Amino acid sequence: MLLSRTQSAMPGHDGGSGAEGKRRKKRSRRKKKPKLEDYIRKRDYTGAITLLEFHRKHADEEDPELLLWLGYAYFHNGDAAAALEVYTLLAGMANNPSTEVATYRATCLFYLGEYKEAQSVAESARPSGLQNRLLFHLAHKFGNEEELMGYHRKLRDVIEDQMSLASIHYMRQHYNEAIEIYQTLLKDNRTYQAMQFYIACCYYKLDYYDSSLDLLSLYLATYPDSAVALNLKACNHFRLYDGRAAEAELKRLEDLATPSFKFAQDLIRHNMVVFRGGDNALQVLPRLVGALPEARLNLAIYYLRQDDVGNAYELMKDVDALSPQEYILKAVVNAAYGQVYGEPENLEYAQKLYQIVGLSATECDTIPGRQCMASYLYLVGEYDQVLVYLDSIKTYFYLDDDFNYNYGIAKAACGHFGDAEETLLMVQNERYRAEFCYLGWLARSYIMNGKPLLAWELYLRTESTGGDAFNLLNLIANDCYSMGHFYVAAQAFDILERTDPTPEAWDAKRGACIGVFQQIIAGVQSTDVLHDVISLLRHTPNNPQVELIIRTMTKWGLQNGLHM
Repeated sequence: MLLSRTQSAMPGHDGGSGAEGKRRKKRSRRKKKPKLEDYIRKRDYTGAITLLEFHRKHADEEDPELLLWLGYAYFHNGDAAAALEVYTLLAGMANNPSTEVATYRATCLFYLGEYKEAQSVAESARPSGLQNRLLFHLAHKFGNEEELMGYHRKLRDVIEDQMSLASIHYMRQHYNEAIEIYQTLLKDNRTYQAMQFYIACCYYKLDYYDSSLDLLSLYLATYPDSAVALNLKACNHFRLYDGRAAEAELKRLEDLATPSFKFAQDLIRHNMVVFRGGDNALQVLPRLVGALPEARLNLAIYYLRQDDVGNAYELMKDVDALSPQEYILKAVVNAAYGQVYGEPENLEYAQKLYQIVGLSATECDTIPGRQCMASYLYLVGEYDQVLVYLDSIKTYFYLDDDFNYNYGIAKAACGHFGDAEETLLMVQNERYRAEFCYLGWLARSYIMNGKPLLAWELYLRTESTGGDAFNLLNLIANDCYSMGHFYVAAQAFDILERTDPTPEAWDAKRGACIGVFQQIIAGVQSTDVLHDVISLLRHTPNNPQVELIIRTMTKWGLQNGLHM
């Protein structure tokens, strides 16, 4: 479609002849009418649509040339559904001047996510470079490597085909190959400044955020209102700084209210949710699932943060992971689902996914790669090897609650209770600090470090009820007993016995009380606690052993000058 077509599409393009024509020309000089070329050149597709729809409304019948431009404007304005409607109308017209309308329709269907229908329409279209490029991308979407290579072989050494090849490299995470193509095209075509933006996208994916920003500054110097470029700049700021800095960049785009804003507004809404830590996630992200690949991933992350493991799993279970990020998220979701619902198959699948990323040549020496390997080893219980990987990256996560939670537990599991206590106490997240897993390992670390009273205070402060409280108390009782901290063990077993008065509970409590008495006799425990021990024993009614033990303790106390 060439801009010259608009001359025949615009009613009244001829200035006329004679006096009337002269008057018209004078008026046109005083007030110049807007032209489609001006709107297209400025990328003001909203203006172009308004102009074209005006002429369409006042025309006697549908003009196929005008409809071609209308479909073009709708498509470039990000409204693929409206463009599809126009092209479908064109396809049914006998005087349709374009042989590419079927391919245009297929392209709109592709952008709408209707990939199967897009493929069907594209395969029935007239063979062309555009058709081949579209089928090339569809083969990638369907993961059909044989067809992908077939369409790849048909690509020519022209800019459109090379751009298409670069985009496939980008989507397959072959960022260096994409950069090489873009740099070659930019070298031969210095005016194609969009290449700078595409290279900036690749640098962003390679975590070269400063390099990405340098290229974006060159592009934005020419196109300061580019929605996609400002959005990428915001994403770089998010990675380098924080969500507030990123949001400030997007706010500039909203303030500009440029024609390109509508084209990228879904992407911007999506990123605002990410920058704000998940605010309005349920209002924005669900309707973008299927339109933006990242929307599904970020919605799953939101569900995980809300402890909604079931919904996160439903979102990710049918995703065919391609990127390391997708592999990692699927692994996290399956690990969480397996732990919450007791599904060993999901835990095994999570182990496999973590191991794939952790051993891959491109990720094994990255921080995420080492985290994945640590997670795999964590799930299989090789905690000494977990520490090898976590030790290598701990300087990057000094104040990270998630890292310190896992690092502290791994330290404790390997018997490094001093380091475990220090690391676990660095966790600030109140939700984590209330979990039984955290409380249990911190209590064990206190006990193994000779601080049983801190473990007891931890139990007294906890708001957990039911099974978690019972399990924590049971852990403290048994660990204190095994480490010879009999006074705390006696108090814990006393509560356990009163909760569940079984012979086993009495035996444990009796042993702990006698252990305290022995420590008093040996002089390693204060005589002040003897009264407490006797009171604990009296909590067990109708047991002949109780009176015998109390008489023995009382006799010893009197003999040693204690007021009994």
